[in-house]
Amino acid sequence: MSTDTSSAPANAEKQAQPTSATSDTTDFGFKQVKKDEKVSMVADVFHSVAAKYDIMNDLMSMGVHRLWKRYTIDCSGVKSGQRVLDLAGGTGDLAAKFSRIVGPKGQVVLADINHSMLKVGKDKLTNMGIIGNVDYVQANAECLPFDDNHFDLITIAFGLRNVTDKSAALASMYRVLKPGGRLLVLEFSKPSSQALSKVYDAYSFHVLPRMGQLVANDAESYRYLAESIRMHPDQDTLEGMMQEVGFEQTSYHNLTGGIVALHRGFKF
Repeated sequence: MSTDTSSAPANAEKQAQPTSATSDTTDFGFKQVKKDEKVSMVADVFHSVAAKYDIMNDLMSMGVHRLWKRYTIDCSGVKSGQRVLDLAGGTGDLAAKFSRIVGPKGQVVLADINHSMLKVGKDKLTNMGIIGNVDYVQANAECLPFDDNHFDLITIAFGLRNVTDKSAALASMYRVLKPGGRLLVLEFSKPSSQALSKVYDAYSFHVLPRMGQLVANDAESYRYLAESIRMHPDQDTLEGMMQEVGFEQTSYHNLTGGIVALHRGFKF
C-alpha cells in the first residue's frame, strides 16, 4: 500500500468518507479495488498474520481484547444444548468459551473464510482439549453454507469490516439464525470523543505498523487493518444496516470509548 504512516492520522477522518467508488469497486483500506479482487487481497493479509495473530492481539490491545470478548459472551444468552456460529472466528477465542457453555449436547461451528486462520484455530482448540462439539467450516459470510433457521446465536468478532458486501453478509446471517435467536457483532468502531480519536489515530498509524514489522515481519498488513477500521460503518450506520435486513430490537454498546462497539440484533 502507498499510504504514508507519517501523514495518515491527520488525513484519516477525511479519507474515511465515501469515495467515488463505482458498483464494481469497494474499499481495501483507503484504496479502491475491484470487488472480485478484495477477497484474495484480504486472504493474503490473514495468511500473513495468522501465525502471530494471538500474540499481536494481546500486544495491540494491551490485553483488553479479552475483556471485549468476555463482554460479548456475557451478552450472548447462550445455553446448554444450543447451536452457535462463531463467524470469522479466527483462532477460536469465542468458540472455545461457547464450547464449554453449550456442552456435549450443543454445537459450535467455528467458521472463517481464511484456511490459515481456521487451521490455527483448530490446532489451538485441539491442543486445549476441546473436541467433540466444535466443527470447523471454511465459509464466506456473504453466502453461508448452512440451513435456514439453524443457529440460536451468531457472533462475528472483528471480521465484518473485512467483508466485501456487508449487507449481504448480514442478510445471510439473518437467514441461518433461528427465530428468537440473536446476532452479536463485535467490531472496531468510531471513538466517541475527538481527543480519543486523535490519540487512537496516532497509535493506529504510527505504532501498529511498526509493531507488526517487529513481531510479525509485516507492517503492510497491520497498516491495512488500521485503515479498514476507519472505513467501517460507524455505530448508527451499522445498526441501520442490521435493521434493513430484518433484525429487530437492535442496539449497540460502546466499549473503551467507542474504539470498539458490540451491536446486538434479534430475529423474530
